[in-house]
Amino acid sequence: MDVLEIDPKKIRNLRRNLLRWYKAHARELPWRAGPRGDKKPNPYHVMVSEAMLQQTQVATVIDYFNRFVAVFPTVASLAAADEQSVLNMWQGLGYYRRARHLHAAAKMVVDEFEGEVPREADELLKLPGVGPYSAGAIASIAYDQRAAIVDGNVIRILSRIFKITKPADETETKKRLWSIAEALVPAKDAGNYNQAMMELGAMICSPRGAGCLLCPVRNQCESLADDQMDVHDLPVMLPKKKPRAVTHQLIAVQRRDGKYLFVKRPAKGLWSNMFGLLSLEHDVKLSSEPDFNAIKKHLKTSVNLTAGETDHVKTFKHQTTHLTIHFELHVAQDGKGRAVCDGEIAWRRLDELDDLPLAKPQQKAVSLLRKFEAQLAV
Repeated sequence: MDVLEIDPKKIRNLRRNLLRWYKAHARELPWRAGPRGDKKPNPYHVMVSEAMLQQTQVATVIDYFNRFVAVFPTVASLAAADEQSVLNMWQGLGYYRRARHLHAAAKMVVDEFEGEVPREADELLKLPGVGPYSAGAIASIAYDQRAAIVDGNVIRILSRIFKITKPADETETKKRLWSIAEALVPAKDAGNYNQAMMELGAMICSPRGAGCLLCPVRNQCESLADDQMDVHDLPVMLPKKKPRAVTHQLIAVQRRDGKYLFVKRPAKGLWSNMFGLLSLEHDVKLSSEPDFNAIKKHLKTSVNLTAGETDHVKTFKHQTTHLTIHFELHVAQDGKGRAVCDGEIAWRRLDELDDLPLAKPQQKAVSLLRKFEAQLAV
């Protein structure tokens, strides 16, 4: 079906039913102004929430959002903050590039847009980390601009309603989905409409276990009307590449005073500019026993330390989009030398880490080190 062939009556019914359902059932969220217009949206809050909600569930984001805007209540306060403070407040949410982009976007809003989050999607696209989806979401939700959105929820809903059986991640199908989304979004109440689509995908039209009997647009759904089709078969996606298995050996260097060495990571790559235990990273999964000679050599070449006794603590796994990372945690007693490296370093006890931004695997490692210390103390 060509976009031009969509029945205007179907569009009107879909909009009406979806908005009516949303205004009756929308969840109360801290960044949401409310579907009935009882308060005005805060564009800065919308911008922060959209950054956090990328690849993260709403339930997880709520507490992070509340803490973040308590520390950085305005776009100006975020722009004025140092990156380490921003990363520290983001700690645990993952995908830290989002935090750096949000920080850079806040600076650009202050420097180039007089401290006001842009109203138009075209202007929002100039901000770091803001793509077509985020631009449409911010423009429509914050300012009720007529702008379309297409994310995972919308892809799923539109694929089912219009029975799109071609892979949704193919270029031509993506274009078609955007065209349909643009045709459906109304000129008035665009923000509520877009939020209704997201809400429908989260609450009713889910990937598995779609609640079709409760769906406000079930009468417009072509895949539901087809007795030969299961709505859960849509959307169709191209096969994903299997994540590559790699190994990161974490080396917890401990001084005689009980403090551990934490090193700031490089500005590029995984968990950039965050702190962590010294890491020896391999591009393949290691199948043999820990190579303590390689660990001691890495200590010497990377931070100029000669390690004493080295113990293996635990091996654990962390999954990213493209990598399955096997972390091997070791404790190395500090022998001789003074720690020196190209990046910033910090010696800390395990209960002195609140100001250091640590990624989830590093937080896991710290937790394991605490248990290791407790066992030694018995």
